[in-house]
Amino acid sequence: MPAPSPRLLAPLIAGTCLVCLAGCGGSSGSGGDDNDAAHSPAAASVIPVVASTNVYGDLAERIGGGKVQVTSIISDPDQDPHSYEANTRNQLALSKAEVVIENGGGYDDFIDRMLKSGDSSADVINAVKVSGKTAPAGGELNEHVWYDFPTVARLADRIAEALAKADPADAATFTENARSFEEKLKPLEQKEARIKADHGGEQVAITEPVPLYMLQAAGLKNATPEEFSEAIEEGDDVSARTLQQTLALFTGKKVKALVYNEQTSGPQTEKAEQAAKAAGIPVVPVTETLPHGKDYLGWMTANVDALASALAK
Repeated sequence: MPAPSPRLLAPLIAGTCLVCLAGCGGSSGSGGDDNDAAHSPAAASVIPVVASTNVYGDLAERIGGGKVQVTSIISDPDQDPHSYEANTRNQLALSKAEVVIENGGGYDDFIDRMLKSGDSSADVINAVKVSGKTAPAGGELNEHVWYDFPTVARLADRIAEALAKADPADAATFTENARSFEEKLKPLEQKEARIKADHGGEQVAITEPVPLYMLQAAGLKNATPEEFSEAIEEGDDVSARTLQQTLALFTGKKVKALVYNEQTSGPQTEKAEQAAKAAGIPVVPVTETLPHGKDYLGWMTANVDALASALAK
């Protein structure tokens, strides 16, 4: 039989190259509801991981490297995780996940509801349980544990442990990646310690409890009426009396900064922001999920640096 002509060989070779490239595909980044990518043939040899937010998705990618395929259910910085409504694509991703990372503490209950309604055998990591934090006597738990760097270090170890169970052959790699990540957290804790040395005991205001662990580690006191921040977090109206008490923190210059959750702004938080700016008090914006183009370490470095800069004014 005569050999194929060069013209016939060209498309055959091109097709073979495309197949090879598809087979070599690695882990893709986190991405909202793009759950189908986690179950493509290219991802067949990696560990499917589902995270409730891109904060935990980023941690999984740092520790898992090219051995994981991560789906972050909430990745839009304009999306309020408290009001997120899960969908069937989220359910499908969870049903195929080997590792699931949730915040817990009532923050992302939709994860537990979907896991219970499906048939999942995933290793579920609950960040609040990993933190060991509980509600204070007579108070409520602050569930925003990703602003607490010691908790994030413990979480890195727990993620490495879960990935090692799913892929024992790469256990050493996961452990080393977690150790490397934890080393990079130390400068953040050192920055908090410097703020504490320079500004410990000074008062700040918040709109929600989101950044409280960071503020406490920096030795700062939250002067905001609890009724204000709780109402904002729950989406309730703030009473006129509580609003006036909060605004008086700025008009009376009783605080050094306002740390403002810009993901859940509304008329009452905007009044607080306007009062702070009018009084010349710096406003430090924070978010609950990763901004576009940021990883966890870069995001938190920017948050801590912005806080230090505001207090120095």
